[in-house]
Amino acid sequence: MALYKSGNPAFGQNTFAGLPTIAEGEGAMTLQGTVNRIAFLLALVFAGAAFTWWLFQSTGSFSVVAPFLFAGSFGAFGVGLVLVFRKHWAPYLAVAYAGLQGLALGGLSAFFEASYPGIAFEALLLTFGILIALLAAYTLRIVRPSENFKLIVMSATGGIAVYYLVSLVLSLFGIRVPLIHDNSWVGITFSVVVVIIASLNLVVDFDFIEQGVQRGAPRYMEWYAAFGILVTLIWLYIELLRLLGKSRSRK
Repeated sequence: MALYKSGNPAFGQNTFAGLPTIAEGEGAMTLQGTVNRIAFLLALVFAGAAFTWWLFQSTGSFSVVAPFLFAGSFGAFGVGLVLVFRKHWAPYLAVAYAGLQGLALGGLSAFFEASYPGIAFEALLLTFGILIALLAAYTLRIVRPSENFKLIVMSATGGIAVYYLVSLVLSLFGIRVPLIHDNSWVGITFSVVVVIIASLNLVVDFDFIEQGVQRGAPRYMEWYAAFGILVTLIWLYIELLRLLGKSRSRK
């Protein structure tokens, strides 16, 4: 079987390496089980986001929400990093990751909403619209990720990640890297490309889940797969917020 390639840091070519193969019905990963885990983690994200969103709306002060935003962001990053190397902890760490990301996303969404009313709802609708459309296309076999497709998505995602990392490091020295925050047409085009790459990662994620079920991966991989889908959806939502914000700022 060909090596698995994905731009999602949670889904790599060694994801299944060393995992035991379990017969169906004996604690193996299932499609329905994975769907249930995804729904549960999304509910946790919404719960956490609702709290920080309400906190910002009721106080009108970003300083009140900032601790949750930063603690949630860095906490989720740390939990996600551990989870990538400790997949069997997924039933616990995936829950923690979803809750922390919810706190961060609620504050971030409220911050964007204060400047551009309605933007959070628009980004949310677009995120789930893209998810449903690509899931339908994948299910109907309209879109199937070949090895070349996966390699392109992986390379593009890696390039974007490196660019963002360089931007973050240079920002510590007061140097602003172009494209990411620019509302010029070039900056908007860059965001459109990033949104497309993030969306294509969903197709590769669907393939990961299908492979996991076919290989008879352990049931805890349902939680890990749900975590991986969540990583992509959150990235897509944030990039849509950024893209919509750039477009609104030009008006």
